[in-house]
Amino acid sequence: MTGRDLMELSEAESLRRLAGVALGRVVFTRHALPAVRPVNHLVLDGRIVIRSSPGTILSSEIAARETVVAYEVDDFDVHRRLGWSVVVIGVARLVEAPEEVARFKELLHPWVAGEREQVIDIRPEIVTGFELVPI
Repeated sequence: MTGRDLMELSEAESLRRLAGVALGRVVFTRHALPAVRPVNHLVLDGRIVIRSSPGTILSSEIAARETVVAYEVDDFDVHRRLGWSVVVIGVARLVEAPEEVARFKELLHPWVAGEREQVIDIRPEIVTGFELVPI
């Protein structure tokens, strides 16, 4: 197998790939340490939208206040050693407008059981992406 090169993706291409997958990882700070949770998401109106429930770690650490987070998605073929990764850094906020909450709840169905009544959006500020390509 030949080596691979790491090619940088444009912001537009990175966001297109982010929107094309359903599962990512939200990275946030918990007790001054990094924490990661897998969540399914929706990309709409330039925002990454996830759902949570009051009392969960996500709710306590993210929804309780505006907070800087990272959101990562990827798609890799480990056998062919090809794939890509996108990381978005932005501010996560609890969506509070009732019409927006209702709209997002209708469009985004959590994979985890339970009501997941809260809607959180992440507004991208820094977007980076890389792809492993054949040399």
